[in-house]
Amino acid sequence: MGSEGTIVRKPRFLCLHGFRTSGEIMKIQLHKWPQSVIDRLDLVFLDAPFPCQGKSDVEGIFDPPYYEWFQFNKEFNEYTNFEKCLEYLEDRQIELGPFDGLIGFSQGAILSGGLPGLQAKGIALQKVPKIKFIIIIGGAMFKSTNVAKDAYSSTMDIPSLHFLGETDFLKPYGTELIDSFENPVVVHHPKGHTVPRLDEKSLEKVTAFIDTLEHLLMEEEVKIGEDLIM
Repeated sequence: MGSEGTIVRKPRFLCLHGFRTSGEIMKIQLHKWPQSVIDRLDLVFLDAPFPCQGKSDVEGIFDPPYYEWFQFNKEFNEYTNFEKCLEYLEDRQIELGPFDGLIGFSQGAILSGGLPGLQAKGIALQKVPKIKFIIIIGGAMFKSTNVAKDAYSSTMDIPSLHFLGETDFLKPYGTELIDSFENPVVVHHPKGHTVPRLDEKSLEKVTAFIDTLEHLLMEEEVKIGEDLIM
């Protein structure tokens, strides 16, 4: 409920899982967060388009099947099936949407962090609404020069929440990604490459971020209502 009793629509997020995991695994990972946070979000968990093409790091921890969004070389700077991945994401958003934003972890976070720029450049997600918000957990920038030049050609002016793990091997690259956003909210945690639990300080930041999203959605719906009346 809003501050004056107005019913606020939950921000609706498409959740993009990590490399060689699954939507179901990401659902389990995100549910480490307090129910008070989860209950304020409308979350849809998607499996990536390609079955796992090698060993998954989560074997023995989470049950298969496992999936991957696209493939890459040892230097992480050449991608295979990337365009097919973008087409798949657009098709699923048409089928399951509309969505307000993206939540990504690991490979899903790399995608989520670059998609707003690719959409703004007319390269991806042209048949679906503009991405309004993103939440990045253990993310990084695209290392493919061809993709990065379009994904980060300008600073992105959308609300963004970034989780950086102190011992995450992607932390330096996640820090670089933060510079691509105008007013990022950053949550630091002591863990590694994982979806972290929320301590008191990080819970405050996440709660305030969701407050901002709800306020923006309420403003948007008020404006739509006013336009219909005029």
